[in-house]
Amino acid sequence: MPLRLDIKRKLTARSDRVKCVDQHPTEPWLLCSLYSGDVNIWNYETHAQIKRFEVCDLPVRTAKFVPRKNWVITGSDDMQIRVLNYNTLERVHSFEAHSDYIRCIAIHPTQPYILTCSDDLLIKLWNWDRNWACQQVFEGHTHYVMQIVINPKDNNTFASASLDTTVKVWQLGSSISNFTLEGHDKGVNCVDYYHGGDKPYLISGADDRLVKIWDYQNKTCVQTLEGHNQNVSAVSFHPELPILLTGSEDGTIRIWHAGTYRLEFSLNYGFERVWTISSMHGSNNVAIGYDEGTIMIKVGREEPAISMDVNGGKIIWARHSEMQQVNLKALPEGTEIKDGERVPVVAKDMGSCEIYPQTIAHNPNGRFVVVCGDGEYIIYTAMALRNKAFGTAQEFVWAFDSSEYATLENSSTIKVFKNFKERKSFKPEYGAEGIFGGVMLGVKSISGMAFSFYDWEQLELIRRIEIQPRHVFWSESGNLVCLATEDTYFVLRYNAAVVTRARESNTGITEDGIEDAFEVVGEVNETVKTGLWVGDCFIYTNSLNRINYYVGGEIVTISHLDHTMYILGYVAKENRLYLNDKELNVVSYSVLLSVLEYQTAVMRGDFETADRVLPTVPHDHRTRVAHFLEKQGFKQQALAVSTEPEHQFELALSLGELRRAQQLAAEAAAAEALVPARRRRLRRRRHRSHQDMLSERARLQCTVAVRCQYWRQSVVGGGGTHVGRAGRRQRCVRSVLHAQRPGRVSAPSHIQGKTARSRFLCQIIHSIEDVRDCEAVARGGGRHQQEVRPVAC
Repeated sequence: MPLRLDIKRKLTARSDRVKCVDQHPTEPWLLCSLYSGDVNIWNYETHAQIKRFEVCDLPVRTAKFVPRKNWVITGSDDMQIRVLNYNTLERVHSFEAHSDYIRCIAIHPTQPYILTCSDDLLIKLWNWDRNWACQQVFEGHTHYVMQIVINPKDNNTFASASLDTTVKVWQLGSSISNFTLEGHDKGVNCVDYYHGGDKPYLISGADDRLVKIWDYQNKTCVQTLEGHNQNVSAVSFHPELPILLTGSEDGTIRIWHAGTYRLEFSLNYGFERVWTISSMHGSNNVAIGYDEGTIMIKVGREEPAISMDVNGGKIIWARHSEMQQVNLKALPEGTEIKDGERVPVVAKDMGSCEIYPQTIAHNPNGRFVVVCGDGEYIIYTAMALRNKAFGTAQEFVWAFDSSEYATLENSSTIKVFKNFKERKSFKPEYGAEGIFGGVMLGVKSISGMAFSFYDWEQLELIRRIEIQPRHVFWSESGNLVCLATEDTYFVLRYNAAVVTRARESNTGITEDGIEDAFEVVGEVNETVKTGLWVGDCFIYTNSLNRINYYVGGEIVTISHLDHTMYILGYVAKENRLYLNDKELNVVSYSVLLSVLEYQTAVMRGDFETADRVLPTVPHDHRTRVAHFLEKQGFKQQALAVSTEPEHQFELALSLGELRRAQQLAAEAAAAEALVPARRRRLRRRRHRSHQDMLSERARLQCTVAVRCQYWRQSVVGGGGTHVGRAGRRQRCVRSVLHAQRPGRVSAPSHIQGKTARSRFLCQIIHSIEDVRDCEAVARGGGRHQQEVRPVAC
């Protein structure tokens, strides 16, 4: 079966002939050296050229990033090596490295070394820590040396390709080659190493239009690939995917299966001859340099093949074809798991998979795990990775019943299995581009116009919807489902009782299924990358690298991530959410189940359940819950739940509970009095002068007094009274506010910090010496009924 790899173009940059491309490992940058003598750096996310170096007037045939030094190193036809700082654009160093054109540069991954090769038949090793001294010269080729590449599995060895028709393997420390691989009839232009640990392979491309795969341990050619119509100028084993790429002067990029050597794709973007290919560990991006510019493509999915059994706390992942297992319950004793930090897991080798894993998925009870790839699937036991079943399929999904699953055989046939035996097969009316598991079997049509839900038992159509989801997530209860499209996700409620009645009475059923089977309860304009349900809360990662959850129409952010991560699972016993990145690093975040249950109950309006759940919410999370309640408009409940004095104070003011506000202010003042005098002096220095503070306080006194009076007027029924006995205060307020409710009083913007703000607000409350007078005046009725405009304080 062919590989199912999506290929998307990420960057198209027209320029002069591109002789070399290189990708930055941490920034979205692509380095291009041109035949014109310039070197450009492109941001492939913004499609903008961000740097340009005018190196020389002759071709720059090679250029490489050195991220640990913030350098770009170039080699050109003037025989010069130049070192440039890509941040400051400064020329750090330059020297003549060869007596002829420089063809290639290789950067040592750990040592301060670079290797260069040239038309002078030599390879040289340079040490930048020793003022760019030439530490070694490698001789042996009898024609131009076109490319050199360091072995990723042994950094002390490297290979070279030469127009003398040979590939040579060398070792640092020896000036003569270890051995020579011969087999091409014409000059060899390019060479690359296989990155996986299971095969000691090299690949080479030559002017005889052939690509050869070599076993460098046995020193034999294991495969020859034919198909290009002109010289092969670039080859690359992809470090992440089971593919190899070849580029030719015939203008095509060919993508071959790295295991079967079957041609999978042939790409021609019309940019004339191909000169260079760059792929990078940890990325699915491939950069290609042509006569007329540069193109970057993304091949396949970047999400690694990994799955978690949340019941047993075990994770299974694949590194190339090697399967490994991690047990989260076997962490070293005393290990403290902190939010966002890497979990110190130890991987256990489980053996090699017979196919190249592209996806891995546990069944719901965690007993079995399926590995899919190369158009096939294999079901293993999760504990010992013993083969249980296998078959051919483009896609595989589990049902909620752990013994049931479905496979997509081709675009027209779906098969359903029970206990590893085929139970039924059917052909969807609109064909099938993809399938989704869960409570019901989801089928995405080929036309791109419809998505259909089928029941697992009878495979009858339940509902057809005009939507094309990328992901489908079912809640454990089966009542809610999330359909995530390219830029939006929809939350639907499944009405099982309606479906049962409709099927029993055979009413309300159309050609698109049962109309009332689902109802839309939420629509959010966000791109969901990965997700899962915890109760009625949908937790997901989005395109902005945030962990959010959706509960009853409300979006809450758990954390901001510094790079792309994928949700593995949620362990309810530990109240922790586990995620992984492309490098298979596992991290964890605390997500309290009690908080999710409380918020769910609030959004349903079920305060009886919410009150029952509240005691299980830890005190240090109560204020977070209170902010949630306040946002929903339940301020009285928020005041009862909050444990933060400042938040309580603000809620009390907004609710008009002045006695409570005064009590909180007094408590804050008492707490402040305990602070050592030295610390109080330090805090005073951060504030304005004493006069400015008094001015701000006087202004806010008026505001509080006005709101006190309005609150009493609205509660007790007093008329438009003014507050206080002092003449200053009588001048301040002569009519009530027009607002419907008292507002919130806050400290001046220059007063920073919770304690400082609490102290300041405390001073305000105590300085209004006639809060009780407000109440007395209000009880006395409208002694001052005259309507007068308020005088500015």
